Amino acid sequence: MTGLPEIWTYLAQEPLLWLTATLIAYGVGDALFGLSGRKPYVNPVMIAVILLASLLWFARVPYATYFEGAQFVHFMLGPATVALAAPLYANLGKIKTTAIPMIGALIAGSVTAMLSALGIAYALGVRGEVLLSLAPKSVTAPVALGVSESIGGSPTLTAVLVILTGIMGAVMATPLLNLIRIKNWQARGFAVGVASHGIGTARAFQVNETAGAFAGIGMGMNAVLTAIIAPILVRLFL
Repeated sequence: MTGLPEIWTYLAQEPLLWLTATLIAYGVGDALFGLSGRKPYVNPVMIAVILLASLLWFARVPYATYFEGAQFVHFMLGPATVALAAPLYANLGKIKTTAIPMIGALIAGSVTAMLSALGIAYALGVRGEVLLSLAPKSVTAPVALGVSESIGGSPTLTAVLVILTGIMGAVMATPLLNLIRIKNWQARGFAVGVASHGIGTARAFQVNETAGAFAGIGMGMNAVLTAIIAPILVRLFL
């Protein structure tokens, strides 16, 4: 193998290449995020997605080939979701004192996220599998994929929608909450976690530790609630 095309053909078949590319892309995104002064619109995940998508498109690499190498990152989503029990336990005292408002906010946020997405899409003419894929968009990926499959949606499309929802939440949440003058870090974090799952939770931790902890709580609780009520709401909606 003496030429660049031959070397690339060989490397493209190696699973480790795409895991490395994923980590490098996120590293670049995180570095740019730091250089920007941690501006919310310079989101590391968004930058990593753009870089990886551009690379796969330019190199004409099928997604299946990429996923074969990057699936370890996907596997770690499960343990990361389970690890949300840590902030839940650490803030158990605060949760007990605000349990009723949190449950009310959880139900309102979860139901609104699903019905607004389904309603707007339906009004715009979206039907069938694509419509159903929208329902669990505000839930962390491991749960969203399972919910999507159980209600007849496309897990692949749901994964894309989950990432887009998380990025939008991470970019828009802090300016929006500042604009409407929500100053309670528990409320801010919980709202972000319910609306934009893991990516939003990561952003909440960057802003304030308490907000991040409650974002993790909201993310975990919303995953459980959505898994229960999504099939019911979809049947009622349709």
